[in-house]
Amino acid sequence: MTKARDIMTGGAECVGAEETVLDAARKMKDLGVGALPICGTDNRLKGVLTDRDIVVKVLGAGKDPATCRAGELAQGEAVTIGADDDVEEILRTMTEHKVRRLPVIDGHDLVGMVAQADVARSLPDPKVGDLVQALSTD
Repeated sequence: MTKARDIMTGGAECVGAEETVLDAARKMKDLGVGALPICGTDNRLKGVLTDRDIVVKVLGAGKDPATCRAGELAQGEAVTIGADDDVEEILRTMTEHKVRRLPVIDGHDLVGMVAQADVARSLPDPKVGDLVQALSTD
């Protein structure tokens, strides 16, 4: 059975909770990604910052991305998936929490990210449609 570690993008880079949103946006641009895990000074995952978060919660709210800290946008406990969890568990987690990207954890270590597209490539066609529909409705 396909595991998260089989389909994830490894080597995920974090944005520090104390780094600015502007720094995070630059890192996203440089890495060519739309989301970054937010890691605290304790090296623990605090959440995930998306490009949409930057637009809606920072720019749209009139905040200055050069002074707003990435950690200010971390909400509650981060939704993650274990490196050895199977694709069905990833699908359930994404659907239940309505997220398109999941940090992959091995023990307490961040080892990668799984995106909706990664899961879609590993599922049979009908389940891909179910995933896209579940994540596209409010």
